[in-house]
Amino acid sequence: MKMRKSRTIAAFLAAALLSISAVSCGKVEKVGNVESEDTVISATGQPEADITTAPPETEPPTESASEDKTVHVCAAGDNLIHYSVYKNAEQYAYAAGEGAAYDFAHLYENVRYIIEDADVAVLNQETIISQSNEIRGANGGALLFNSPPEVADAVIDLGFDVFTMANNHLLDFGASALEESIGFWNQKAQEFDLTVLGAYLNEEDANNIRIREVNGVKIAFLAYAEHINGFSIPYDSSLRVVMNYEEDVIERQIKEASQIADAVIVSAHWGVEDTHLVGDDRKILAEKMINWGADVILGAHTHTAETMEWIERSDGTRGFVYYSMGNFVCAQTDNFNLIGEIPEFDLVLDGETNELTVENVSCVPIIIHYDDGNFSNMRIYPYSMYTPELAASHGVPYAIPYGTYNSFSWDIVNSIIEENIPQEFRDLER
Repeated sequence: MKMRKSRTIAAFLAAALLSISAVSCGKVEKVGNVESEDTVISATGQPEADITTAPPETEPPTESASEDKTVHVCAAGDNLIHYSVYKNAEQYAYAAGEGAAYDFAHLYENVRYIIEDADVAVLNQETIISQSNEIRGANGGALLFNSPPEVADAVIDLGFDVFTMANNHLLDFGASALEESIGFWNQKAQEFDLTVLGAYLNEEDANNIRIREVNGVKIAFLAYAEHINGFSIPYDSSLRVVMNYEEDVIERQIKEASQIADAVIVSAHWGVEDTHLVGDDRKILAEKMINWGADVILGAHTHTAETMEWIERSDGTRGFVYYSMGNFVCAQTDNFNLIGEIPEFDLVLDGETNELTVENVSCVPIIIHYDDGNFSNMRIYPYSMYTPELAASHGVPYAIPYGTYNSFSWDIVNSIIEENIPQEFRDLER
C-alpha cells in the first residue's frame, strides 16, 4: 500500500461586517448598491443612524468526501495444456458437431462465474501458441508444449483479460516460435483489450510497464521467470524475458511501477515442482518485492497449491503473496497436481488519501477431474461443486503413466487443502 499526494479541501468563510454609518438630513445611506430600509428614529423624529442588517451567516462550501475506488481481482495458475487436455477439447468439438477442431470451453465452464465476477482476471498461460509448429503437450515423453489457438479463444471468452507468459516453457520450440507466440497474443490484446506480459520482443518492450486502469484504479502488472528449462535466448535475438535472479531490474521496475500506478501486481514463476514446501529463497525474494512496492504476488510453476501470507513492510504497511496457485488445468497423474487455487482479493484506493490497500483476501480451491484412465470428460470444479462421489470416481488411480501419489478420495482432497491453504483465507463456499 502506498501513499500518494493527498487532496486538500478548500474552505471559505464569507461573513462581512457592515459598519454603522451616520446619516444627515434624513438621507438614507446606501451600502453597496442596496438601499437600507432599517433606519433608527430619534426622539425628535429625526433619523438617528442608518443601521444595515448584515446577511445571515452561511456554512462555508465544502467538497463532499470522495468515495473509495475498488477493483475485485481473481487469478488462476498454470494453464497447462497436456496432450490429454487438448484431446478432450478435440472430443468436445466433435461431439458438438460444430466443425471446430477444438472446443476448450467445457473444461472451464464450472468456474466461469468466478472469473466473470472479477473486474480483473489474471491467468498464467503456461504454454506457447505457435501455429507454425506442431501441437504438442508433453506427449511422447518430451516435456515440450505448443497449444492450439483455440485455447486463447476459450480463456478470453471465459473472462480473463491479463495473461502472463513468463514461464519455463517459453523456448520449447525455439526463439522463432516464442516470437510468433508473442505476436499472436499481442494481436489478441488489440482485438479484445487484453494485457499481455512476461515475454517481450525487445528490451524496450520489456521496460514498457503494462498498466490497466479499472474502476479508476491504475494497476501495473509485472512478470518474472526462474528459468527456461535450460534453454537460452540466442545472442543475436532481441527477445527478452526478465529472470528472477535479475534483482536489480526487478527492483527498478517495481519501484517505477509503484510511482506510475496505484497498485502493483507481480506474477512470479518460481519454486520447486511437485512440492508444497516454500523455500527460503522465495520467501526472501517475496519480502524484497513487497518492500520495493509490490502489493500482491501471484506465484506459479510448482503445479501444487501452496500457502499464502501477508508480508509487512518496514513502514508498517503490507502486501500479500500467494506462493503458488498450482494448476488451472492439466492432465497430470499425482493427486497433489490436481488441486489448485483461484485467488480473489480487492484493491481499494482511499478516496481521500489515495492510499492503496489489499482487502478481502481469499482463495477458492479447485479440483481438476477426469472420469477414467483415459482422462475422459475432463473439467474443473470449484470446491463448492465437488462431492465425495466425484472424488471416489476420479480416474487418476488408473491413468497412465501411473503417478507416485495416485490414490484419490474426498479425504485426500480435504487433506491437501487443509495442509496448504490457511483457514483464514480458505473459501469453500464460493
